[in-house]
Amino acid sequence: MLIEEPPVSELENVSAYLADNIIALRKRSELSQGKLAEKAGIPRSTLTHMESGAGNPSLTNLCKLAAALGVNIEELLSRPRNECSLLKADQVPILKRSGGKVQVHKLMPDKVRGIEIDRMQFVPGSSMAGKPHLQGTKEYLVTLLGSVGVAVGGQSWEVEAGDVLAFPGDQKHGYRNLGKGNSEALSIVLPLPYPVP
Repeated sequence: MLIEEPPVSELENVSAYLADNIIALRKRSELSQGKLAEKAGIPRSTLTHMESGAGNPSLTNLCKLAAALGVNIEELLSRPRNECSLLKADQVPILKRSGGKVQVHKLMPDKVRGIEIDRMQFVPGSSMAGKPHLQGTKEYLVTLLGSVGVAVGGQSWEVEAGDVLAFPGDQKHGYRNLGKGNSEALSIVLPLPYPVP
């Protein structure tokens, strides 16, 4: 089977992405070139070449560098993310659940495993089953308008406007509008691998 080499411009892009990502991650970690090279166990000259976009790093050096920066190789080689992004209101994805009686606005423009931020709107009398999230996650529900009932772990909670309910996100749960008018809540799901003291 004949495998074509990618065009030179694509290879140059990957080198530029690598350079930009290393510099951004190194600065975010407050490491000098020398400290990062030492932490990764690679020569500083190798790191300098990588940051200039002129290097041709080995897979071994990429693995060492990724481990030192606490990221995977894909993140080193991907197009750098913009630090800021604006998602206009008409671009926010909206899922309709429970026969259209509940709208879930997906507020996170970036896909990050285990993290979700949703704004949920309930018409009077509506309810919605929540799906258990990844193991080890915690959900924080803030009611913005009205009163939202949350059932989780065999218990029921009434979360009124301004209240915050924290519960294990990996358990079966559900939501219900308890008021006579519309209700609205913000759900934030975060992975918590270690117990909070």
